[in-house]
Amino acid sequence: MTSQNNLMSKAEDVADNVLRHTKYVLPHLGRFCLISTFIEDGVRMWMQWGEQRDYIASTWSCGQFLASIFVLLNMVGQIGACTGILLRKQVPIMCGVLFFIIGLQTVAYSILWDIKFLARNMALVGAVLLLLAESKSEAKSLFAGVPTLDRNTPKSYMQLSGRVLLVLMFMTLLHFTLNPIDIIQNIIGSALMVLVSIGHKTKLCAMVLVLWLFVLNLYQNQFWRYATTRAMHDFLKYDFFQTMSVIGGLLMVVALGPGGVSVDERKKLY
Repeated sequence: MTSQNNLMSKAEDVADNVLRHTKYVLPHLGRFCLISTFIEDGVRMWMQWGEQRDYIASTWSCGQFLASIFVLLNMVGQIGACTGILLRKQVPIMCGVLFFIIGLQTVAYSILWDIKFLARNMALVGAVLLLLAESKSEAKSLFAGVPTLDRNTPKSYMQLSGRVLLVLMFMTLLHFTLNPIDIIQNIIGSALMVLVSIGHKTKLCAMVLVLWLFVLNLYQNQFWRYATTRAMHDFLKYDFFQTMSVIGGLLMVVALGPGGVSVDERKKLY
């Protein structure tokens, strides 16, 4: 037990050292990774305008004009919101636009009836909630020096919801096979995600998951190996950038901490 505690303490020291050297870069990197799937999707709407329009027109029998409006809303909404977030302009409104786009796509592409894609969309909601929580932190900093209680605030509940929803993305990456490697990955990864969701050893677990998902993403979603005309290219590209958004959400957890509603915060009271 003592050796395990020493190992955990050393790991936390390493994590704290990394955070000290990256504290100014980490939020920017997290935001960029988080919105990368929205940027990619917005660009895809432009590059595949005709295909997207025809799909919506055929699926919903709404005609070319309304289908074109749908594609335009997706393209302008996502690119515009991402630009505002990167420039730190009206971030709550930009997050609201992304929430609207996620909801619109969930209905338009019948994602409600596909558990895997619905879980991924909910994970994106969690990632955007973390982005919104960060904007609350920035607003709070305007009143520096004014005593406040950070526990049980809307920001804290946003962070809690964001952490829990991020678990859904990891669940879609599990491989339920009898392969020993898959079993080990599932157990370790699931344990780390549970710890992140409840906010215990949050920053350390989130950092390990960032490395875990990044390596897994590069290994499993190599869309660049396929010609752009092949369906596998689009499928893997979609998976790649959705995973990058969750990595961005985890980076935001590392940068911001777990928030007031967490085991780590409760431990400070005792």
